[in-house]
Amino acid sequence: MTSSAAWRIEPVGPLFGDVSVRGSKNAVTKHMVAALLGDTPSQVTNAPQIGDVEITAGMLRALGAEVAIAEDAVVVDPQADLVGEVPVSFTGLNRIPILMLGPLLHRVGHVTVPLVGGDRIGARPVDFHVSALRALGAEVETTAEGVEAKAARLRGARIRLPYPSVGGTETVLLSAALAEGRTVLENSAIEPEVIELALFLQRMGARIELRPDRRFVIEGVERLSGASHRIGGDRIEAFSYLIAGLATGGRVRVYGCAQDRLVTAISTLHRMGARFEITDDWIEARADKLEPAVVQTHPHPGFMTDWQSPLVVLCTQADGMSVVHETVFEDRFAYIDALQAMGAEIELFDACLGGPGCRFHEADARHSVVIRGGRPLHGVEATIPDIRAGFAYVIAAAAAEGSSLLHDVHHLERGYSRPFESFAGLGLQITRIAG
Repeated sequence: MTSSAAWRIEPVGPLFGDVSVRGSKNAVTKHMVAALLGDTPSQVTNAPQIGDVEITAGMLRALGAEVAIAEDAVVVDPQADLVGEVPVSFTGLNRIPILMLGPLLHRVGHVTVPLVGGDRIGARPVDFHVSALRALGAEVETTAEGVEAKAARLRGARIRLPYPSVGGTETVLLSAALAEGRTVLENSAIEPEVIELALFLQRMGARIELRPDRRFVIEGVERLSGASHRIGGDRIEAFSYLIAGLATGGRVRVYGCAQDRLVTAISTLHRMGARFEITDDWIEARADKLEPAVVQTHPHPGFMTDWQSPLVVLCTQADGMSVVHETVFEDRFAYIDALQAMGAEIELFDACLGGPGCRFHEADARHSVVIRGGRPLHGVEATIPDIRAGFAYVIAAAAAEGSSLLHDVHHLERGYSRPFESFAGLGLQITRIAG
């Protein structure tokens, strides 16, 4: 096992209590990048206290921008003189460098960013980003060290994404806002976090319209100014804490995430036997008995891929056979080994189970699982492979019999706002062990 920091978890039975979630991890860093396009400072509030904010702030400072972080506010002053190179020391830390290409091309004209990183959940190629930037008139080269791009001026284009990629859509929005002429983006991602980025760019002065059939139309403008925005609650974090309550037979009330960001999650949990109380301020879930489920992940408004790992843990506590079919990333079940070691009866398949064939149907990727629920889990020592799997491990450890030791908790702290304190507040007996 790794010597990195770890958590020891002693299950105490049902988890009860309140959790307040901050703004979305998947939104805050993109807003920080968008601030580079303004000629005055921008502010993002309700920002989560997570490692990705600090990492992104470090990149922006290395480019010459000023970044101030205080409590839940992040202020980015893009400054007049920026450099066009993100240092290689940021290689592999997250996926933000690739999103900086478009904004920095507008500001500097010649840009080099390092290789992107993030969770190891399947292929997340930069092809969509590179193709979009080339369509907008940039010269782009990929190397073993990263991506280099240059352009005297980006120009509008008609672009169709092969898949409604969140990152690909964000690259086009960030790059086309100051491009010359009109850009039409077809087959866009329309996740709430993408819409939030578009709205933030509108506040900065961008001319962006969302049309039917997943089309964005962006009319390039000459300049953008700084803006302020309060980002919406993190729907992944909110769902995960609701699952923590249900999986342990308890009840968790989540503040800070609006119901409309969780519509598909709530309907899925309803089918599994959960009962909800929902107000304008909070959402609470409980269940006397959990029923099995058949679920497929899809781009928004479908069941999001980042909800998948907590759901699988919940299915281990349901009475019967459940099927989960992952259609977004082909290698998102790397965490299953640890659940199996805890006693979960889970089988992986390379077939498309529980629904129509997806884009992985002829690949050898094991992207469907069958879970036989109702079997007791027991504690285990495991290493967390990525952010979302890490939260699933904590839920499973809380529902298990006996203590668990989870290594590499830095993944959790990169993606969730103060998770140690939140779980402790729900009554979980949890101890931090220094690496």
